Amino acid sequence: MTALEGEPASLDPARTALVLVDLMDRIAALPLAPRSGDQVVAAAGELARKFRAAGAIVVLVRVERPGAVTQPPGSDLVAGLVGEGDLVVVKRTVGGFHQTGLHEMLAERGVRTLVFGGIATNLGVESTARAAADHGYKLLFIEDAMAALTEDEHRAAIALNFPRLGTVVTASALGFG
Repeated sequence: MTALEGEPASLDPARTALVLVDLMDRIAALPLAPRSGDQVVAAAGELARKFRAAGAIVVLVRVERPGAVTQPPGSDLVAGLVGEGDLVVVKRTVGGFHQTGLHEMLAERGVRTLVFGGIATNLGVESTARAAADHGYKLLFIEDAMAALTEDEHRAAIALNFPRLGTVVTASALGFG
């Protein structure tokens, strides 16, 4: 369901987590669309502040190349994104659930709703969201806190895939009830 211009999405902070995917320097620096990596990081940072202030969990997922002795430069999360009490998950596949313990961390905290942002819309974000749907989470996707390598890839995920998994909204449509 797409609710970009609809009613505000009211969230229970005790049962909700913001999941930000692959907001690392080397990924945010890629040529992205429909917005730049800097724009996505800024939107994600604002969302993270809003979620923390409401008492909701913030999860930051980053990727490491499996078997690599050292990771490429820029493989850390963008400076300033991680806050006190946030969960940081390291994945070694496209999605953030496979062999990371993410589902267990969320389940032990009573989380039932996940709100997504990150890069790339149709890769890391979508893969993580598909696994989340398999685990039975309610899903929201923040359109203006994501980007992909091309605008067509971003739009396909937003218009075709995400509405089958959850609800697509803008950051301004989120609120805590």
